[in-house]
Amino acid sequence: MPRRDGRGPGDHRPIEMVPGFQRNAEGSVLYRAGNTVVLCTASIDPGVPTWLAGKGKGWITAEYQMHPRSSPKQREARDGRAKPLSGRTQEIQRLIGRALRAAIDPVALGERQITVDCDVLEADGGTRTASVTGGFVALALAAHRLHKRDNVAPFLREPVAAISAGKAGNDVLLDLVYEEDRDADVDLNVVATESGTIIEVQGTAEGDPMSRRELDDLVDSALAGVRSLTRLQRSVLSGEGVDLNKLLTRRLAP
Repeated sequence: MPRRDGRGPGDHRPIEMVPGFQRNAEGSVLYRAGNTVVLCTASIDPGVPTWLAGKGKGWITAEYQMHPRSSPKQREARDGRAKPLSGRTQEIQRLIGRALRAAIDPVALGERQITVDCDVLEADGGTRTASVTGGFVALALAAHRLHKRDNVAPFLREPVAAISAGKAGNDVLLDLVYEEDRDADVDLNVVATESGTIIEVQGTAEGDPMSRRELDDLVDSALAGVRSLTRLQRSVLSGEGVDLNKLLTRRLAP
């Protein structure tokens, strides 16, 4: 089926990353995937939550918010103000945190907490996957600053990214925009590492159940997208003078 933006079935949206967009944070990036735009910042705090104190490990946590005009339809009230945090917001925050914790060695990080804030400025599908992918870039920039400023040893394990895949009719489509996600027969989000190991898969058959082969096809498409995104992550970080391999606990081929 033709896609409204002219992409092929296995193409992700054009990606733009502006590192250092928020100057106060130790790491930040403005991440754009087509018409979805997310500001990701990583802030370093000395110490860890009380339940982790004294265990010699660090922690990564995340917060996620939709800007009131992230939707083209109308202004929405901010979560946590006129209304409590929605179940969706809490679920996405936890996903981002789990994904980025998989990217670090908590013992090597030491008793520090890094908070990754993901603020969705414009939404056209894929806000959680954009938050994970941009969140890793912000995290890597913060790790670079820790390494340069405080001589902290490498604590990143491997780049992490996320992307969606869906099925519409007989077509497997990568990186769904909102309308494609809404109309897909099956859709899922895949969080994975650069080397192709899977952190999390969230998937749903909207009508008829999916077969194992359909699931495998979707995951294969998503993993190819993750490989492309991690190459872009490396390129953006290199442009900022960050040698990612020097921040990893083991060397990986780009």
